[in-house]
Amino acid sequence: MAPAVLDLRTADDPRDVVHRAVQALAEGKLVALPTETVYGVAASALNEKAVQRLAEIKGRRPDQPFALAIKSVEDALDYVPEFPLLAQRLARRCWPGPLTLVFDDTHPESLVRQLPKSVQNLVSPKGTVGLRVPAHDLVLAVLRLTAGPLALTSANMTGEEDTVTAEQVIQSLGDSVDLVLDDGRSKFGQPSSVVRVHQNSLSILRRGVISEHSLRQLASLMIAFVCTGNTCRSPMAEVMMRARIAERFKCRPDELDKHGVIVFSAGIAAMAGRRASPEAVEIMRETGLELGEHESQPLSERLVRFADVLFAMTRGHLDGIVAQWPAAASRTVLLSRDGADIADPIGGTSEMYRRCARQIDRQLELWLEDRDFQALLADPGLGSDK
Repeated sequence: MAPAVLDLRTADDPRDVVHRAVQALAEGKLVALPTETVYGVAASALNEKAVQRLAEIKGRRPDQPFALAIKSVEDALDYVPEFPLLAQRLARRCWPGPLTLVFDDTHPESLVRQLPKSVQNLVSPKGTVGLRVPAHDLVLAVLRLTAGPLALTSANMTGEEDTVTAEQVIQSLGDSVDLVLDDGRSKFGQPSSVVRVHQNSLSILRRGVISEHSLRQLASLMIAFVCTGNTCRSPMAEVMMRARIAERFKCRPDELDKHGVIVFSAGIAAMAGRRASPEAVEIMRETGLELGEHESQPLSERLVRFADVLFAMTRGHLDGIVAQWPAAASRTVLLSRDGADIADPIGGTSEMYRRCARQIDRQLELWLEDRDFQALLADPGLGSDK
């Protein structure tokens, strides 16, 4: 019997499509669905017969594991309780998105242990487990209403080309699946990147949507400095911190990205593209640092999400960041370790800028002596492919 096909684009109410998919999965059926990469076929990971049937129709070897589709970064902690810092960065910056993260599956409290034994063998045959949060509203809606994760794989026979339309899914799998959700052509048309994370190193197991260069950048330690207009205090802090870290790594400041460290600045009320104030440029030049090419940028949701540490120049800046982005509270701190504000020198004399720069530099020195901060910098190298 041919699979039922539901076209999301012409549905009167997309929620009906979601509920049909959730019901089918709960009944142990196989559902082909769109993702942002290629079409996938899913089974409830709580249903061992459904997952075994998925393995049979795919024709996969037992040592080729299925990924687990989950709905959020927070859910990942249930499956990988000891979530490596490097993986936290990638997950925070890439999920939902076209990235599958592969972890050691050894923790006794992992929810993988609560899946049926036969399912464990199919998702973790080699002591690792792959997790993904797809960036497709339909899939995320299904995941939110489904008990447990989904065993997810590409909707094609093993060895065949990936399917990027519902029509191709039907041509490849035919009546092997029970329900096909059609949302037109996949956005990217190529599979997710697959990255193995072990402690503080990554290995790219499969090249996909996210390039190797982008993955290396996305895995970097990112340090942000935030002021108001991003034309004096935060740019000065940015170049001074970059110089200090480069000195520790015995490299040039413009080589820090090769060592897995990115330093940037932004302003909570900044206009894009403004140059640093002439006084800030002058004072930095006196110390041998260049600020003439700086261009201001407003603090955005993306920058906040990407930053591992956000240094706020004042309590007002810190409160503003946390109020708008509560999830960043644990990553946002005052630059001054004594709780004092870094006063805004805008409109002041060159000597006021010098005092401001000295105050910032002293605080940077204190942070670089902090053991927790040193731990972040200790080994930002990103490993190598295997």
